Amino acid sequence: MTHKPIRGALIDVDGVLHIGDVPVPRAADALNDLRRQGIPFRLLTNTTMRTRAALGKLLRDFGCDVTDDEIITAASATATYIRKQHPDLPCYLLVSGNVVEEFDAIELTNDPDAGLVVIGGAGREFSYDALNHAFRLLLNGATLLAMHKDLYWRMADGLSLDAGAFISGLEQASGAQATVVGKPSRAFFEVGFDSLGLPPSQVVMVGDSILHDVVPAMEFGARGVLLRTGIFKEGDLEKATPDVVLDSFVDVPEYVRRSHQQ
Repeated sequence: MTHKPIRGALIDVDGVLHIGDVPVPRAADALNDLRRQGIPFRLLTNTTMRTRAALGKLLRDFGCDVTDDEIITAASATATYIRKQHPDLPCYLLVSGNVVEEFDAIELTNDPDAGLVVIGGAGREFSYDALNHAFRLLLNGATLLAMHKDLYWRMADGLSLDAGAFISGLEQASGAQATVVGKPSRAFFEVGFDSLGLPPSQVVMVGDSILHDVVPAMEFGARGVLLRTGIFKEGDLEKATPDVVLDSFVDVPEYVRRSHQQ
């Protein structure tokens, strides 16, 4: 396939710009290089541990030239989805991190009358009691909503289970089927493309997950760049074929430059 020059970028965050609370070496310099090239970008992330404001501050502390408005998170998208689709349903929210403040004007409850079970990123809050409560709500007819279904993610000390493993168990046990708002849902990528104001054919998606980052964007017609950082494993290349595999985000600005020389 002959691609058009890259005019904009969708960029994953965790595993691409940082791993846990540790920045990927020189990734901030690379992001700032894209800025100097005049390439608009959006950080399209399944991160549910931090609000957009908290994530923006973290990235700026790492040296990234990024504004909060350039960050699109699964948590913020889920809150927007609930306000539009289920404005009157009490919500049982099971998530780790500080994203509860994204859910302002949404009724949150631990009571058995919750009509919506919302699952975010996994952590210590995912106790037996919490998951069993979610299970009973689903048996009682509650709707299951997932910020994402990532099975695992990379922390500073190694790979760790994420919410997808628990959501699959809840689905099998209850018979409910989760609606996914974050990646790899098409709607989440559409938000990113719309925010850039560019057709997918002029956009590159950069991520560390072949199935959740790269393939969905390529299905829209965007370029797909898979990085050998974060959760990348060599076996991922047997699942699908990206346009290119790069060692880290440091290599992305030069890849973008070359797209204008083809």
